[in-house]
Amino acid sequence: MNTTTGRLRDLEGRQNQLLRLVELSVILNSTLDLDELLQQITATATELLDCEASSILLYDEKNPRLYFAAATGSDPAELAKIPVPIEGSLAGTIFRTNQPMILNNVEQDPRHYSLVSDKVKFKTRSLLGVPMPVKDRTMGVLEAINKRGGDFSERDVAILSVTAAHAAIAINNARLLKATQQALEKVKETNQIKSNFLSIASHELRTPLGIIIGYATFLQEEAKDELSDHAQQVLNAASQMRSLLDQMNNLTLLQADEMEMRPRKISIQDVLNFASDEIMYPAARRSMELTYAFRDNPIYVNVDQEKTTLAFVNLLNNAIRFSPEGSQIVIGATEQGDDVLAWVQDHGNGIPTDKLQKVFEEFYQIEPPNTRSYGGLGIGLTIAKGIIEIQGGKIWAESEGPGKGSTFKVTLPKA
Repeated sequence: MNTTTGRLRDLEGRQNQLLRLVELSVILNSTLDLDELLQQITATATELLDCEASSILLYDEKNPRLYFAAATGSDPAELAKIPVPIEGSLAGTIFRTNQPMILNNVEQDPRHYSLVSDKVKFKTRSLLGVPMPVKDRTMGVLEAINKRGGDFSERDVAILSVTAAHAAIAINNARLLKATQQALEKVKETNQIKSNFLSIASHELRTPLGIIIGYATFLQEEAKDELSDHAQQVLNAASQMRSLLDQMNNLTLLQADEMEMRPRKISIQDVLNFASDEIMYPAARRSMELTYAFRDNPIYVNVDQEKTTLAFVNLLNNAIRFSPEGSQIVIGATEQGDDVLAWVQDHGNGIPTDKLQKVFEEFYQIEPPNTRSYGGLGIGLTIAKGIIEIQGGKIWAESEGPGKGSTFKVTLPKA
C-alpha cells in the first residue's frame, strides 16, 4: 500500500513538473524583456528542482569569462561585478565541456569559486549545473543550488537541461531584439543629427548668399564688358547654390512632416508644362529635345501646383543630368482608371535592376562619391517621391539596365 502511494505521489510530482515546464515555455515565448525572462527562469528552476536557489551565468564574448546575469534572492547588478573564470571554476568547467555536472558536496571540490558565496553570504552545499545551448554554441550555464531533502539526481539533470534549452533560446531572442532596438535608436539619432544639420545649414547660408547675389547684381548693372561677365558667373553660381539650399530645406520639411500643401484642381498637362518651362535653359544648353506625349484634353488632378511642379522639375533635371547631349526626353500623361499616369523618359545611362528602389533614397548616388562625373546632392528624387506620396500618389523607376535609359512614372488620384 505504501509502495503504491509512493508511486502515485511520484507520478503526480512528475506530472506537475511537466505542466510547470509547459507553463515556462509559454511564458518564455510570450515576452522578450530580458530581465523578466531571467527572473522567470531562476524562479521556475528553483521550484522544479525543490532547491534553495538557482542562477544563470552568461558568457561575455568581449571579455572571455562568465558573469552572473541572475540569481535567486540576489542583486544581479552586484553579482555581475564578480567575474567567473572559464578555467578553474565549476561553471567554467560545465561551459567548456558542454556537459552537466552534479556535485552533492561542493566544498570538497577545489573548483568551487568561494568568492561568490562570500559576496552574497550564501553557503553552497550541493550544486547541479547544465550548459545552455543555442544553435551550435553554448551561451552560458544554468545552476541549481542546495537540493532540499536529498541529493541532485539524473532526473534533476534532465529537467534542468530542458529548462536551460528553453531559456537559451528565449534569452538569445531577447538579446537580438535589444540589439535591433539599439541599432534603430542609433539610426534615428543619426537621422536627427543629419536633419538638424540640413535645417541649420540651409538657414544659415541664406543670409550670406543673399548678400552675394545682391552685390553681384549691383556689379552686373554697373560694370561693363569683362567685369560684367564675371558678375554674371557669380550670379549663376549663387543661383545654383540657392537651388541646392531650397532642395535641402524641402527635404528637411518632408522629413519633419511639416511641408505645407495647398491642393487645387489643375490639369496634369499644365503641371508638366510648368515643369518643362523651368528646365528649358539647362536642356537647351545640352541640345536636348523635349517631346510631349499627351493630348490637349485636360486631365485634372487635385494637387499643390508649386510642389508638384517641383517634383517633375526634379525628375526632368535627373533625366538631363544622366542623358547624353543631343538626346531626347519624353514627357507624357494619360488616364489610368481612377488615376492619372505621368512619366519622364530618357535615353541616358539607365539604372541597374537592383538599384531601381535605392535611387529614391536620400543622398544615394549610383556612382562612387569620389569618382562620380555627375553633380547634385542625390536628394532630388527623394523630394519628388515625398511630394508625390504625401498627396496620395505613387512614383517608381523602370529601366532595362545600364545604357538603356530609364522611365520615371508617377500616378496621382484623378480629381
